[in-house]
Amino acid sequence: MTSVMDDLAVGLPKRTPFLWNMVAESLKRPYRVTVSMVVFVALVPVYLFIPQLVSGRTVHVPALALDHRIPQQPAWVLVYGSLYLFLILLPVFVVRQEALIRRTVYAYLTIWLTAYVCFYVYPTAAPRAGDIVPGEGFLVWALRFLYSSDPPYNCLPSLHVAHSLVSALASGRVHRGLGVVASACAFVVGISTLFTRQHYILDVVTGIVLACVAYAIFLRGTRRDDIPELDRRVAPALALVVIALVAAGIGCYWLLYRLGVGV
Repeated sequence: MTSVMDDLAVGLPKRTPFLWNMVAESLKRPYRVTVSMVVFVALVPVYLFIPQLVSGRTVHVPALALDHRIPQQPAWVLVYGSLYLFLILLPVFVVRQEALIRRTVYAYLTIWLTAYVCFYVYPTAAPRAGDIVPGEGFLVWALRFLYSSDPPYNCLPSLHVAHSLVSALASGRVHRGLGVVASACAFVVGISTLFTRQHYILDVVTGIVLACVAYAIFLRGTRRDDIPELDRRVAPALALVVIALVAAGIGCYWLLYRLGVGV
C-alpha cells in the first residue's frame, strides 16, 4: 500500500482541497448504463436459485487432503466480507473510461456465465458442517449470518475469488500500484474462503484461472496510455473513498449484531 500512498503524496498536488476537487471532477463524468451492465446485474441473483435447478442430483465434494486440515476460523469472515466488498466497489469508482468499463463488464459476464454452467454441470457442496459455528461474539454471529444467507452449494469455481481478482486486475489497468495492492487483497480473499469453510482449495484455484482467462481475453490488451490522466492520478484517492464506505458497512453490520438482528 506504500507505493499507492506515495503516489498521493508525490504525484499529486500537495494541497488536499485540490486533490478532492480532482476526485469530485472525476466522479461528475457521466457513467453510461449499457445493456451488458443490465444483463450482468440481472444475472447475479440467479446464483440463489441454482440449488433448486440441481435439486435431486448428485452433489460433488472436490476436497483435497489438505482441505480437511483447514480449521473453521470465524475471524476470517471479516476479511471475507470487507475485502470482497472493497474489490466489488473499487472498479465502480476507479474504472471510468468507457472502453475499459465495457471490457470489464464483459469480463464479469464471462466469469458469471461460465461459473453458472459449471455449477449446473458439476454441482458441489461447501465444506462447512451445516450452519454450525460454535462460540459467541460478533465474528461468530457474522459467520452464522453468512451461512444463513449463502446457499452451501455452487462452489467450483469460486465466484468470490474470480470476481475479486478480475476487479483487482481491471483496476490495475487504470493505476498499476493500486492494481498490485488490490490483487494482493484478492489473494487474501481466496484464503478467507478456506478458513470460513465456504470453499475448497480447488474452488479457489479454478476461480483464479477463470479470472485470469477473462482478464487475458478482455482486459490485458487495454492500454494504460488510453486512460485519462485525471483517472490515473485520482485512483488512489478514490480507493480511500471505497475503504471509507466499506468501514461504514462494517459499522452497520456491527450495529445489526448489537440490535440482535439475524441469526
